Amino acid sequence: QVQLAESGGGLVQPGGSLRLSCAASRSIFSINTMGWYRQAPGKERELVAAISSGSSTNYADSVKGRFTISTDNSKNTVYLRMNSLKPEDTAVYYCNAVTYGGNFRYDSWGQGTQVTVSS
Repeated sequence: QVQLAESGGGLVQPGGSLRLSCAASRSIFSINTMGWYRQAPGKERELVAAISSGSSTNYADSVKGRFTISTDNSKNTVYLRMNSLKPEDTAVYYCNAVTYGGNFRYDSWGQGTQVTVSS
């Protein structure tokens, strides 16, 4: 299991920006995929963005062009830069790490950080 520590959530006005950070307890090189999920009240948890060990990225259609996922390998940290925020982006955001051992897949999760977009 990978321990994940999140930071950067908060309150922002529509059109504003935030950067979320997720520090992992092990080298990102040893993690197959890192990503950000979010869950709004009454809705299922959804994938927002993901980045693989090969640096390929994937984004939800609702955030494509506004959000950017990136890593700083020297700090074992993944970031989510969120621009042009909308009220519908309001949710609890969770950091996720996927690793493989033997024939098993392991998912690790941060505790979540609240992002609220409101005027």
